[in-house]
Amino acid sequence: MSIEITQLAKRFGQTNVLRGIDLKVEKGELVALLGPSGSGKTTLLKIIAGLEWPDAGGLHVDGIDWLQLAAKDRRIGFVFQHYALFPHMKVRDNLAFGLTVGPRAARPGKDVIRAKVDELLQFLQIPHLADRFPTQLSGGQKQRVALGRALAITPNVLLLDEPFGALDAAIRRDLRRWLRDVHEATGSTTIFVTHDQEEAFELADRVVVMGDGQIEQIGTADQIHDHPASPFVARFMGATVELPVHLQAGRPTADGLDLTALTRRPLPDGAATLFARPQDITPQPDPAGAWRVTRRSSTGAQLRLLLTHPTLGEVEADLPRRDAPEGLVPGAPSRLRIAAGTIFATTAHHRSATASAAQPIPRKESHL
Repeated sequence: MSIEITQLAKRFGQTNVLRGIDLKVEKGELVALLGPSGSGKTTLLKIIAGLEWPDAGGLHVDGIDWLQLAAKDRRIGFVFQHYALFPHMKVRDNLAFGLTVGPRAARPGKDVIRAKVDELLQFLQIPHLADRFPTQLSGGQKQRVALGRALAITPNVLLLDEPFGALDAAIRRDLRRWLRDVHEATGSTTIFVTHDQEEAFELADRVVVMGDGQIEQIGTADQIHDHPASPFVARFMGATVELPVHLQAGRPTADGLDLTALTRRPLPDGAATLFARPQDITPQPDPAGAWRVTRRSSTGAQLRLLLTHPTLGEVEADLPRRDAPEGLVPGAPSRLRIAAGTIFATTAHHRSATASAAQPIPRKESHL
């Protein structure tokens, strides 16, 4: 099912949690909401689920106004970070729960439910866990059961809120590959929330980067990594080095920086700021260089340097140790070569954070 969100706004007290969100999710698409804590990701997910109500804006799924539907009528599959399994029920009964609590007239028969649960156990690759209780499962196994319970009702939309956040790194990697396979097998329209960039980019068809209640950028991993749309996205994507440059005919220049690898930018002449990642900075020994190596450390594979400039401050550089130029020892004068980076005009005005002025939406009394 396709989802269309228009100018969605939400306030808690004096805090604008969502500031006019516009987003369209295509049928069968897997979209990640990526951003730091407090960016509005989970609130947006809960509004889609019917667990929160917006102050303004629209939410339509396949053309149907979901803000006129109670949560129970939206047929949502929701997977939480902490599983939310029923501890007194075996895995088999947890999977069957959603099928047993619907309206009696629409409730499947016992044989149909049993067959559906058996199918899910095989699909989730956990038939051997059918008669265990949640306390007898590992974290990864619990999350598979939680996803299976959400899939049991054949949801219109599948929503996942930090589904792997409580698991260790190795299990997260295995489960997100498995989740991608599940998504492709079911063809469901899926939205998941995460603050983990690697997770978002590996799993999602498109990534929605959110910050301070706004959508900062929508795109693929390569688009967002190589062409961040704002200083916020650049910093969030790891461009932690910020240096002043001057633009002339789209070309950046700066004292002590070799910027010849950067392409021409369609920006006005004048002051600008270069955002770069430590991995894209290579110090070059230069007797006339104004940068000085002040700290050097090695992980074996990577050489990590801290360099200081008398007026520009400190910069970190991270480069393969075997490829590092000779002579980068503490105190060595250097020039910095920037292999890649993003430039924003210093006078650029970031878009307003003003929330939508749309008319408030009347709250549906029985939406929970």
